[in-house]
Formats: sequence, C-alpha cells, structure tokens
Amino acid sequence: MMQLTALVENTRLDNRADLTVERGLSFHAATMGKQLLFDAGNSQVFCDNAELLNINIQDIDAAVISHRHHDHCNGVTHFLARNSEAPVYFRDCEDTEYIFKAFGFRSNVSFNKNMFSQSPQRFKFINTFTEIYPDIFIVTEISNKYPRPEGNKYLFTKKGDDCDSDTFEHELLLIVKEHDGLIIFTGCAHSGVLNMVETTVQLFPNMRIKAVVGGFHLVGLPLFNSIGGSKEDIVSIGEALLSYPIDKLYTGHCTGLKAYAILKGVLGDRLEYFPTGRSVSI
Repeated sequence: MMQLTALVENTRLDNRADLTVERGLSFHAATMGKQLLFDAGNSQVFCDNAELLNINIQDIDAAVISHRHHDHCNGVTHFLARNSEAPVYFRDCEDTEYIFKAFGFRSNVSFNKNMFSQSPQRFKFINTFTEIYPDIFIVTEISNKYPRPEGNKYLFTKKGDDCDSDTFEHELLLIVKEHDGLIIFTGCAHSGVLNMVETTVQLFPNMRIKAVVGGFHLVGLPLFNSIGGSKEDIVSIGEALLSYPIDKLYTGHCTGLKAYAILKGVLGDRLEYFPTGRSVSI
C-alpha cells in the first residue's frame, strides 16, 4: 500500500491554512519500504510544507522529476540542500530554453539549470525504460495513440534564435507496481494522460491500475482558467479513461478547475481533487 501526500499544489485543504501554496506540484509517496519525491515545485515551499506534514526530506530515497518546467523542478535545489544522498532523476534531453507564448505575451518557463552544478553526482539522466528500485519504473517512451493536450500549443523550446513547438522530449512517466496494482504519476501529462495510461497498459497488460496521480494539462490559458480544447474534447477524454481498469484518479494543478468539473461529471467518484496537504492510502 502506498501513502501518498501532496506537498504542494495550486490549492490547499480548507482546514490547513498553515500550508503554503504555489503554482507548482510535488508529491511524497511511501511505498514498499521506499520514500519517493515526485516533482519538487517551484521553490522551497514543498520542503516547508513537508515539515508541517511530518515528512522528513532527509529520509527520501529518490526524487523523480516529470519534466523541465520551473514549477516542477526549481525546488530541486532546496531538496539537494536538505537531503544529502538521494539521486535525482531527469529524462535525458537536449539543452534548451522553455517558453510560454500566447497573444503577444511571452514568458520563460525554464528551470534553474545551475542546480546541475550544485551536486552533479546526484543527478541521473534517463533515456530508456529503467527500474530504479524493485517494481519502481521510469518510462521515457510514451504512446502517441491519443491526441496531446490542446494547451501544449502555447509551449515552445528555444535554442539560439529558433523557437519550435515543444515536443516534450523532456517528459517522463513514473510507474509503481505494488502487489495489488499499479500507480501512475503523470506530472503535467503534456504527452496526454490517455497516452500515459495506454503506455502503462502496454507495459503491464491485464493489471489493475489503482490510481493515476498528477496534473492532466487540460487547462488552456492558466491565467483565465480556460479549457484546452472544447467541452466535448474533455468529455471524450473522461469517457476514454472509463474504458481502462482505473480505480481512482487524483488530480489538480494544470488540469484546471473548469476541465476538472467536466471530467468529474463523466468520472464521478473515480475522480478526486488532490490539494496541498491531502494524504491518502492507495
């Protein structure tokens, strides 16, 4: 059984005003004798919240970073300062800048690359299916069976003067295989939550999926909480998720509140919001 806790997310539990929120994501997962950090938010907030949630950062065995946007990995520099041994896993990829562009607005969403020189021996760059601990897997090849999120159209990579649509070669998928089923960690699911689930089913056929955890990037423009695509697109995603053997989906962050409400109408009790401070046994 996994004990899953949201260390930081865009929102928090109503009864935990002591916890800080930010536009970022970080989970703590205790499973099969290991403690994992999945994503590290945008700052030291996840560390501060972990202390308030009685989670010791020093005890974490490994950190896995879903992709190279600042709101998922800038907190790594604080993790390195508070944990002296755990490796930090990234997907191996080309060095580039990451840009958000929409309607004349432009923002650099890259992470702080100086962290790689902070403790270089701690970083592990993965470019293939890797079992980092028994039954804990990092996946780098993700299915393209389904369309990717519409919100990706605002995201780009930049090398020199060239700016290209982000293909998310920097994104990975974390799968934990417990004795009674699988837990999938999506990060932002820029590759598409359905593609991540499909990848998992291909790798582990006929296995129960106990939970899918993370953002689904169904938001369009975060500032306006718009939907990426149409309502019908979101409904179709929900209906497709129903066709897979998934017990629960715990989401938030970049899914967007409007898209979440639409998905909730399709998935019902299978879908739950997972704000800062929430902890569940899976």
